[in-house]
Amino acid sequence: MADVFDKCRSWETHRIFKSAGLYPFAPPVETMLSPGEARIHGRPVIIAASNDYLGLSADPRVREAARKAIAEHGTSCSGSRLANGTYTLHLELEERLAAFLHREAAIALSTGFQTNLAVSALLGQDDVVLTDQDNHASLRDAVRLGGAVERVFRHNDTKHLEWLLADTPAGSGVLIVTEGVFSMAGDMCDLPRIAELAGQHGARLMLDCAHDLGVLGADGRGVPELLGLESGVDLVMTTFSKSLASLGGALAGEADVIDYIRHWASPAVFSASMTPASVAAALKALELVEAEPERRRRVMDNAARLRDGLRGLGYEVGSAPTPVVPVHVGDFMTCLRLWRALFDAGVFTGAVIHPAVQHGRELIRISATAAHTDAQLDRIIGAFAEAGTAVGVIGPQGAGR
Repeated sequence: MADVFDKCRSWETHRIFKSAGLYPFAPPVETMLSPGEARIHGRPVIIAASNDYLGLSADPRVREAARKAIAEHGTSCSGSRLANGTYTLHLELEERLAAFLHREAAIALSTGFQTNLAVSALLGQDDVVLTDQDNHASLRDAVRLGGAVERVFRHNDTKHLEWLLADTPAGSGVLIVTEGVFSMAGDMCDLPRIAELAGQHGARLMLDCAHDLGVLGADGRGVPELLGLESGVDLVMTTFSKSLASLGGALAGEADVIDYIRHWASPAVFSASMTPASVAAALKALELVEAEPERRRRVMDNAARLRDGLRGLGYEVGSAPTPVVPVHVGDFMTCLRLWRALFDAGVFTGAVIHPAVQHGRELIRISATAAHTDAQLDRIIGAFAEAGTAVGVIGPQGAGR
């Protein structure tokens, strides 16, 4: 009989890259020195890969809310929502989120990954899910967990989506799933056309707004608000670990749908609930999202400054007006070497390689936050000039190779 652990012992990729100093994952952050700077491996570096888009995780009001919740409720709710883990804080957060998102109801879960997995409760073997190939892995896993038929359309290719819709058997329940802002490349979905196709074919539409809630739209409700299409989206998902400076996630939609998920989704029924500190932090952050729109303006200005600066150096960067700024490299080893050179220059970024992206689409992911200072942005751009020249990605005068 084969040993199921054999694959683990024979997998040497991570050991090879660690020994070469090119392992870019799970850096041990020792302490945060400021909202945009941390100590990693004993040295200060600018954090240019954070999803804390509004800079609220360092806000003293958010931290105080978390401390107060611990003092009043302890560190853990110690049970699932249905059993004994629902506190009034959870109900308040759900009510506030539903009102903010202009939805009938919302359900909060302990992580963003679990939140997407909870969608599996809506699916069965007679259902078809049409999913963008660049969707979060948790969305793809939800389809498999629910036992539905998954059909993947090419990234943001609405003609391919239209063909798949026309080819879907009559009588099937159909759910289209895409993201508002895609997490790695930072581009937005073609929501106008996708919503139109959903309406034409009687399909339901779910939008993962993890990376656009709090940032896009006049009031921060994400891509649906930005494009005036909130009524065209049936189910909205978001996480608390980005703009809401906490941990967890939520689904918002029709009350009947949310109530069904609450009672039938395994991640909701069988997982311990969000801790009091996490709920209180998300509540306070949501309050600040509504009260301080200048944070949205700041993060967008910072992202534009990064895009313009890197493009001026000769890099190929994304053009979407979102906080995520992808620096396209297109080669596995070059991507890792550029990541290391940037770290040596004092800037921590994200190396995005397969399976997070397809082979040949490797990139360095950076993101702007409202907490980045002008001086920090200049240091990031300067590090890309230094590192890109050393690796050979750009020329010495800031022109492409």
